Amino acid sequence: MKYIELFREGDRINDVYMCKSKQSLLTKNGKPYESVILQDKTGTVDGKIWEPGSMGIDEFDAMDYVQISADVTSFQGQLQLNIKRVRKCREGEYDPKEYLPVSEKSAEEMYAQLMGLLGGVKNVYLQQLIQSFFGEDDFRKLFCFHSAAKSVHHGFVGGLLEHTLSVVRLCDYFSATYPIINRDLLLTAAAFHDIGKLRELSPFPSNDYTDEGQLLGHIVIGTMWVKEHVAGIEGFPASLEAELAHCILSHHGELEYGSPKKPAIIEAVALNLADNADAKLEMMKEALENAGVSGSWLGYNRLFESNIRRTGKDYE
Repeated sequence: MKYIELFREGDRINDVYMCKSKQSLLTKNGKPYESVILQDKTGTVDGKIWEPGSMGIDEFDAMDYVQISADVTSFQGQLQLNIKRVRKCREGEYDPKEYLPVSEKSAEEMYAQLMGLLGGVKNVYLQQLIQSFFGEDDFRKLFCFHSAAKSVHHGFVGGLLEHTLSVVRLCDYFSATYPIINRDLLLTAAAFHDIGKLRELSPFPSNDYTDEGQLLGHIVIGTMWVKEHVAGIEGFPASLEAELAHCILSHHGELEYGSPKKPAIIEAVALNLADNADAKLEMMKEALENAGVSGSWLGYNRLFESNIRRTGKDYE
């Protein structure tokens, strides 16, 4: 099959993809059309069906696997499909494993590395809390499979694990470089900072916001979830619980970015920096990879609010 990451403007596509979402909309002139997001394991692409009632456009729904015939075009610097024909596929015409974006790294190895770092947490109360989550097989399976986002960064199977491990590693570096930091608190907060995404987002293949996620968001969900487990640990210090909750609540750094609180302790500052660094670098990496191979300047990117460019290779 032709993977989405290999699409180039001007290509003619005739293959099977998973329809991640589907919307019936109207143009400015009031003409109906359908907007879809198609997915395979390498990514997603926006598609438009400009004549939904025409011959060759069969009925299908979101989460169906569909055979399409389409032209690859470009709109505002992003690839888009102009879909001419589409039909719903029958079971056996596709392999589901080809349609879920998956981390390039081994989940087993990443989880082992994460547990190795968290094993160094010496505070008995924090270690009990860590084990009450990460030491449970059911939690491990869910955590290893989940994404870290719907689309912005690490939006793939294993994305939450990959992002969390990166943030924990950065926080481990910060704590070694700045001894004033409470390493046990920071690493624990790093491990739990995005745990609410397990309830904010549904599992693949939908990977979409749940009602709880829409109403509360992962920061509040994660804080409440951790506090539930803390309540079951006898003698857990109230001050430590408050500091841990504060780190989770403030890890986006700014109120306008969804944090109910701004960082007030050094561990919260470090966590915000680590989370932001890994998210932004992954966003840039994905933008560069999804842009294909043509040219150095890739155009305006709304996430960075800047025209972005590949690094020059003349000096290599």
